[in-house]
Amino acid sequence: MTAVTPRTAAPSGGAPPSAAERVRGRLRSGFGLIGPRHGRHTLFAEQVDTLALPLGDDGVVIGVGAEGQPAVLGINRPTPYDILLIGGLWTAQVLALRAAATGARVAVETGRPQSWARMVHAMGGGQNGLAVYDVGRVPPQGASAGTPVLVVRDCGMRPPRGRVVSGPWQSVLTLLPYLSPVAPRLIRQARLVGVQRISPDEAAVLNRTMALPRADVESLPTLADGVTLWCADRDRQYVVTRPTETEIGLLGTPRRLD
Repeated sequence: MTAVTPRTAAPSGGAPPSAAERVRGRLRSGFGLIGPRHGRHTLFAEQVDTLALPLGDDGVVIGVGAEGQPAVLGINRPTPYDILLIGGLWTAQVLALRAAATGARVAVETGRPQSWARMVHAMGGGQNGLAVYDVGRVPPQGASAGTPVLVVRDCGMRPPRGRVVSGPWQSVLTLLPYLSPVAPRLIRQARLVGVQRISPDEAAVLNRTMALPRADVESLPTLADGVTLWCADRDRQYVVTRPTETEIGLLGTPRRLD
């Protein structure tokens, strides 16, 4: 279809209209001002395969992958999202700090509030995105798209079923220091599972639940501090969490044991 541009009638005498008269005519006819003219951007069909766009999840940068690319965890979601971390408190606290930095409110359910006291103090006494509650005492958080929430459950080897569960814009991260009898249930309900260094016996038990490749089962007992194997469906990725200077000052260097 060809666009038709209205013309302004020439004044009496046959002289062509001036530029100003042409603009006034376009405005009277409902057309806006003429914008700048640029050459068209074209791409031949055979060039499509060479086009690459940096697409990825928005979220929390949890470290770098095997090829040095940033590993991003999309915590703030419109659907329920459960994460299980079989690992150390240090990693869970780094994730909580970085989630708060993205604008999420963090509610920590824990039986060791003293381990979180320094973070609460550094973030303004619980007024700026992080609050700590006793086990079973987390109130409804009122999560929304404007105020997403991350609930961190640091409740030991046998965390009770939580009163506050995952929901729209409210993700739940459960921390297990080691494998326990409740681990299979938590693994089945989790959308994402992170595993840090565990013993060879634990790796063999975990393999029966997650059906990991043999190479991963053999590598888990040898993982360095700060390294996590993240598993989602059939996808697996080793991620190294490298702290910033601020995180080191607050939490120390990466460690598996607390």
